[in-house]
Amino acid sequence: MNGRPLRKLGFLTIGLFDEKDPARGHESTLRLIELGERLGYDSAWVRHRHLQYGIASPVAVLAAATQRTERIELGTAVTPLGWENPLRLAEDWATVDLLSGGRFNPGVSTGPPMHYERVRDALYPGTADAEEFGYERVRRLLAHLAGEPATDFRGTEGIETYSDRVQPHSPGLRGRVWYGGGSLRSARWAGENAMNLLTSSVVKAEDAATPGPVDFAAVQLSHIRAFRAAHPAGDAARVSQGLVVIPTDSAGAARRAKYEEYAARRLPRTGQPHGPARLLYAPDLVGPSEWIAERLREHAAFREVEEVAFALPFTFDEEDYEQILTDIAERLGPALGWEAAVRSG
Repeated sequence: MNGRPLRKLGFLTIGLFDEKDPARGHESTLRLIELGERLGYDSAWVRHRHLQYGIASPVAVLAAATQRTERIELGTAVTPLGWENPLRLAEDWATVDLLSGGRFNPGVSTGPPMHYERVRDALYPGTADAEEFGYERVRRLLAHLAGEPATDFRGTEGIETYSDRVQPHSPGLRGRVWYGGGSLRSARWAGENAMNLLTSSVVKAEDAATPGPVDFAAVQLSHIRAFRAAHPAGDAARVSQGLVVIPTDSAGAARRAKYEEYAARRLPRTGQPHGPARLLYAPDLVGPSEWIAERLREHAAFREVEEVAFALPFTFDEEDYEQILTDIAERLGPALGWEAAVRSG
């Protein structure tokens, strides 16, 4: 049985679009978020994609979503902070949080931008070698969100009035910041800094030194427990898990075959760590909701969480996503003990 009742059900989308018609893809993402609210989901999350054909500006997309939803929480999973200026991002995040009525749940990750050697001169001309992409960048962001001074001046010059902290300020937002961590070090750091922890279908198996298969669930469980051991809230610290689940309950034969082929192509990367970082991937779960629920109940890390944000596959069609979201909300979620929020519409 699941050790903790599933209290919050969310989903994550990458928001792909056609370069020739990008507006259609963004509108599709907004429709999925609206559908999630109608189905009773607790949260909807979007993922960054820079210089690709996916959502590059979650802040803008989620600002639009705040005006088309009333209840569902909205998050980023995650914002790679190496692309951002912490002070400017704090302004944008506070604005979105206020527009949403306190429903914004931003997530961040550290590290240099992907393919930094290719983009560094466009992103940070003249300062690329001086940029810091580690935990200090997150600390700066958290300080701005908490309302700590950003300057030593506060007052009036002529007819202009200035604040010494980021404006607007949204009380409570600092406590809703998540860290996307896949290693023991990052899990501990997130806990020590009183953040929430986002786990996904990728972890670092750095402590699994022996050759051969590695248990993904056991590695992820060690991260969750290390996070909570370091967090001031202890076992009450929030953790959200983000595996890929694809229920097939209401899917036709052609759609089921499409899903199974997708998962089969990704299966070879699971079971053993890859590369110098020893990245370990969880297999996608494709099948009837009752079968998926059984697999999750057997998952040691899933038994430790009360919140999930199931990741939608990257390359499916909007109709596929609608079927998957509906089956998760109406079949898989209840099978895991989840109760839908008050549905709208």
